[in-house]
Amino acid sequence: MRPFFSSLASAPPLAALATAVALALAPAPAARADDGVFVGHLMDITGATGFVGKMYGPGVADALRYINAHGGIDGTPLNVESVDYAYEVPRAISQYKQWVSRNHMVALQSWGTGDTEALISFVAKDKIPVWSASYSGHLTDPTGKNPRTQKPAPYNFFYGPSYSDGCRSLAQWAADDWKAQGREGRPKFVHAGDNHPYPNAPREACGEYATELGFDVLPPVVVSLKPGDFKAQCLTIKESGANYVYVANLGPSTVSLVKSCKTVGTDVKFIANIWGGDKATLEAMGPEGDGYVFVAANAFWNDDVPGMALVHEIAGTNEYRTHHYIRGICSAFYMKEAMEWAKTHGGITGENIKKGMYAHADWVPKGLEGVCIPSTWTAEDHRGTMTTFIYQGSYKDGAVSIHKIAESTLPRRAEWLGY
Repeated sequence: MRPFFSSLASAPPLAALATAVALALAPAPAARADDGVFVGHLMDITGATGFVGKMYGPGVADALRYINAHGGIDGTPLNVESVDYAYEVPRAISQYKQWVSRNHMVALQSWGTGDTEALISFVAKDKIPVWSASYSGHLTDPTGKNPRTQKPAPYNFFYGPSYSDGCRSLAQWAADDWKAQGREGRPKFVHAGDNHPYPNAPREACGEYATELGFDVLPPVVVSLKPGDFKAQCLTIKESGANYVYVANLGPSTVSLVKSCKTVGTDVKFIANIWGGDKATLEAMGPEGDGYVFVAANAFWNDDVPGMALVHEIAGTNEYRTHHYIRGICSAFYMKEAMEWAKTHGGITGENIKKGMYAHADWVPKGLEGVCIPSTWTAEDHRGTMTTFIYQGSYKDGAVSIHKIAESTLPRRAEWLGY
């Protein structure tokens, strides 16, 4: 079987979902080396998070193409199908079950929080490791040893800090920023995002840490993932006296929030999650985005680091690619090296690939030095890294620039596992 890619395969029609969900699943066997192994790739190009999905998804797809063009997994080709599931959980579940029953999938590059969390038990039963672009802290406890863990997630991985740890690092930065300004009293912190698994994932965990750091944590403000007029929410934030607003959404919604708040004179510092800040978002904000702070987990396109040469080679262009795209490359290459380990330790099965994720410490995929943060996964702890990079956007003379202003490495506290 030759390796194949379908960059924008259609998701199954909703009418077929009931039948698809009812499919019986069997554990995915290892494919023979000459047949290749199947890797599913779920992405959102046209759905609610497509603004960043169309940046991240191609990073994964381009990396997988590059891997195949350079020998696959030590001679074993990857058979890949990339599907835009439009951020609809039922479609993701249906597609997953099709891949397991029809393609004998051994690994999955996935996307959203709702679908990734919905599939936790499926992938554990089927022994199919998943690298998601959801960084929900709920995915980090493989054994369920923390009583606050919603569900053990032994086959779930992601590259980068969890949403909870990213928010905690921003709260830590905000506490330092408050002191650096010489301001007195307790600063006020508020979470602003949609009532949805992705924005909600870090809310409680981050609020607890912000309280520990000396903030007054205010009731969350619900802001839709869809862009709109958010003046009412901004007036609520203004009247609350909030000083720091954690932006839990992304893209156009975030732009609408910042612009609406500037319109009504809401004087706050916006600090955003890992999907809530990028060049395109800041350019859309214009002058209203000056001073906007967000977290990231890898080098940027023009950074002078050794591994950026490989990133540019994978992209096949010198045209700017966002850090979301680069994070997709990191995810794919961690999977690649885990699969290489598996091939030399019993074969490329899901179970062996998972073991391959535990074979290294302070691990950066070969060729991506300086691009991906050194990461360590263990059978007891799937928090790959506790390090986050903090960036700030500036607007001057009609141009946006982004600068790294801090780096945070949080303690690996046991009570934060899976939360």
